[in-house]
Amino acid sequence: MDGDLGDFLRSRRARIQPEEVGLPSYGRRRVPGLRREEVAQLAGVSVDYYIRLEQGRGPGGPSRTKSGGVSDTVLDAVARVLCLDETERAYLHAVARPRRPSGRPAAPRVRPGVQLLLDSMERTPAFVLDVRMDVLAWNALADAVFDYDRIAPDARNIPRHVFLDPASRTFYPDWPAVAVQCVAHLRVRAGHHQDDRRLTALVGELSLKSDDFRRLWADHPVRECAFGVKRIQHPVAGLLTFPYETMALPADPDQNLLVYTPEPASETTERLALLGSWTSASTVPEPTERA
Repeated sequence: MDGDLGDFLRSRRARIQPEEVGLPSYGRRRVPGLRREEVAQLAGVSVDYYIRLEQGRGPGGPSRTKSGGVSDTVLDAVARVLCLDETERAYLHAVARPRRPSGRPAAPRVRPGVQLLLDSMERTPAFVLDVRMDVLAWNALADAVFDYDRIAPDARNIPRHVFLDPASRTFYPDWPAVAVQCVAHLRVRAGHHQDDRRLTALVGELSLKSDDFRRLWADHPVRECAFGVKRIQHPVAGLLTFPYETMALPADPDQNLLVYTPEPASETTERLALLGSWTSASTVPEPTERA
């Protein structure tokens, strides 16, 4: 995705104050954060080299060098100056040296063994995501919570649901945090899969249709969402609080298993069991009007 490297470096420069890296601050600056010249000085590269890197005109950009692009040493030095965390550092390496297109990617498929694993999880909602955050497979409880069996395949995409479905703002009581988390996770995937045309198309669609997505994407958040807690306001079961864990599938590196793990004996566990029993009996009641 054109411009990602420069946008990322500029966003990270803006958050670092000169005194944080041992530089004197000479009064008020026109723009926040470090200047490009200061980053170059601290990273031990020439100003022209760093400017070309940030503008995408040199190593790692459209005009790649004969040596194959910017070195690990330079990228690590820039990462150190900009105080990048582990995820941001990996993202920097990915966008500075994108993979070459490998042809039209095959449609992702979930192995039968993974589906059996999902189905064996009878007390926890679980599903599999690909790099676009499409939901590829799920178990019965995940269907009870998200209704995946009854919605169109295109709607089984978490970013589309979060940003294009007005009901998501009620479904997720903490919608602003969920939105940031969603974009940060998608940014990581986009950085490592710049040759994925379907992912590029998804970002373009969301940028065109959602002002919130476009603003958050421009902020360039980069964060793995390996675990945490998510709250869901289910139309039948009420408020559900789910700690969750995300695990990569070793044999399918572009797929992640996401498991919601409610606390034992919690109200969420009780409501989930009741919701599951309703779903199994195919008698899920309509939401009742609350006083």
